[in-house]
Amino acid sequence: MRIQKKTAVFVGLLIALAALGTWYLTKPATAKLAAPTAIPVRVVAVVEKDVPRYVSGIGSVLSLHSVVVRPQIDGILTRILVKEGQLVNEGDLLATIDDRSIRASLDLAKAQLGESQAQLQVAQVNLKRYKLLSVDDGVSKQTYDQQQALVNQLKATAQGNQASIDAVQVQLSYTQIRSPVSGRVGIRTVDEGNFLRMSDTQGLFTVTQIDPIAVEFSLPQQMLPTLQGLINDPQRARVKAYIGADTDGETGNLLGEGHLTLIDNQINANTGTIRAKAEFNNAGQKLWPGLLVTVKIQTALDKDALVVPPTVVQRGLDQHFVYRVKGDKVETVQVQMVHQGSGQDIIKGVHPGDVLVSDGQSRLKQGSTVQVLTEPPQVVQSQAQP
Repeated sequence: MRIQKKTAVFVGLLIALAALGTWYLTKPATAKLAAPTAIPVRVVAVVEKDVPRYVSGIGSVLSLHSVVVRPQIDGILTRILVKEGQLVNEGDLLATIDDRSIRASLDLAKAQLGESQAQLQVAQVNLKRYKLLSVDDGVSKQTYDQQQALVNQLKATAQGNQASIDAVQVQLSYTQIRSPVSGRVGIRTVDEGNFLRMSDTQGLFTVTQIDPIAVEFSLPQQMLPTLQGLINDPQRARVKAYIGADTDGETGNLLGEGHLTLIDNQINANTGTIRAKAEFNNAGQKLWPGLLVTVKIQTALDKDALVVPPTVVQRGLDQHFVYRVKGDKVETVQVQMVHQGSGQDIIKGVHPGDVLVSDGQSRLKQGSTVQVLTEPPQVVQSQAQP
């Protein structure tokens, strides 16, 4: 029995050793430490170009000339010669007022002038005769002086008659209402046949100049030195007007380009802003009086600036930095932020053509291995529920 037990134990050990040997011979090779996984990133190259700097604000479009057309005499409106919305030039005839009574007054004044001139002519002939007779004492000195006084009186009367004619002619000119400026006719408020009075404040309609046109806007008072430099620059500062754009971008529609013309003579103490005005050519009539627009003024031009998208520059504890790609790794480069724009930043500390990481920086550090992605990121759009 003891021999059989020993034999069984021995056989069991042999089987165990055989199983262990078999496992050792057939076990998989020990896996080597896996290499670091490459971090997917997107990159951009540093571009060198001239970059204009802008300052933005909200402004309102204003007409350079807007006139309410009112009558200067009382009378019946006989004709309106323009249509609402029509473009007119300075001096164009817009409307007429009944002028019959004024013409009658003019004829009367001319007749009175003719009578005075006839009397003056006779008096002057008599004065010459009296002067010749006074040499031989044919008439008295008193008679001659009286005739001289009569001539002077008739001259003054004729001058008064001429002044009356001039005054009536002015009144007659008021019966023809002409455009004081070139512009666009507004909505008519009075129809033909109405009696007009000089005291009417509403007027017939307005004539508003559209081209050129102005935009008035406000900027922070800190911009005053910059505006003063721009207004004194012989090369007038360019101003762009947009609609539908915020003050940080150019997402709206460009309505026109003009130049800075005026800085207000005082700062608003309540708001801490300074008002300024720019003038625009408006042949296409895209700018309209009363329209609110976003104004952008070019304040400077950075020559040969190093430009990158805003997503490239990272903010550290006390400085800015970027990740520059070298081969399949990245390195941290400290940069100086020169200017932050709406769609691009100007930096120093890199070189033109350097490849910088623009997306995926959250997992990066100095020396990280990266994989540059070339395909644009997929945008998942959620379907609207019916």
